[in-house]
Amino acid sequence: MRNTTKITTAVLAAGALTLGLSACGSDKSSSTGAGADSDAVLTVAATPTPQGEILTYVKDNLAQKAGLKLEVKEFTDYVTPNTAVQQGEVGANYFQHKPYLDDFNKKNGTDIVAVPGATVHLEPLGVYSKNVKKLTDLKDGASVALPNDTTNEARALKLLADNGVIKLKDGVGFEATPKDVVDNPKNLKFKELEAALVPRSLEDVDAAVINGNYAIEAKLNPAKDAIAAESSQNNPYGNFLAVKKGNEDDPRVRKLAKLLTSPEVKKFIEDKYDGAVVPAF
Repeated sequence: MRNTTKITTAVLAAGALTLGLSACGSDKSSSTGAGADSDAVLTVAATPTPQGEILTYVKDNLAQKAGLKLEVKEFTDYVTPNTAVQQGEVGANYFQHKPYLDDFNKKNGTDIVAVPGATVHLEPLGVYSKNVKKLTDLKDGASVALPNDTTNEARALKLLADNGVIKLKDGVGFEATPKDVVDNPKNLKFKELEAALVPRSLEDVDAAVINGNYAIEAKLNPAKDAIAAESSQNNPYGNFLAVKKGNEDDPRVRKLAKLLTSPEVKKFIEDKYDGAVVPAF
């Protein structure tokens, strides 16, 4: 119920933003899906870093040659890009991983799907601290900030568990919350915050588990600055291109999926992000 309330409230709050999309123009005037006009503009919702930057690279360097007219709309939250796709205000989005999308669809009755073959990158989740160099150095009663959306909170707790500072109840999977911590020898105090706000909490907590995109915006690199970070091996949190169900074969979407998983984009990610973002193809 805690997480359902948070997501539902955020969706309602996002309504004004999606109405703003309508006011400033969208791709609603062109059909979507397999029969869509391949010459119409495809508008894609994304968070700014790295998704918006990757899409802008595609727009500026690859799209025209592929015959794709691409526009990018950036949002700083994890809700509006999905509501915009569901309502048809944009043709696609690129900002999320499958556990998050599955949870969002379940809680909100939406039918957004991943575009096959369009998983682009992974942002390793990291633990950051201004007070300690290792997780094991955290003192008794230390405060740890976590993202509060269902899947990323579970992901953050799993990272702490994988590094031995807590133990989670068996089988909790992608829905773990602090209530599922069965062993907490350091008596860590968890501070649950909206993911975008977690980097700002670093001055006020002993450690913070920060999503990759927000870490990059805060000038943090999980490969260099994190005191613990996820492995990229067999990681289910790759970010992908997503559309409303039925639009997977829109010719513009297929063109963009191919461009996002091209050698050029792989090199762009590797060169620009220096390990903070990892190609997933």
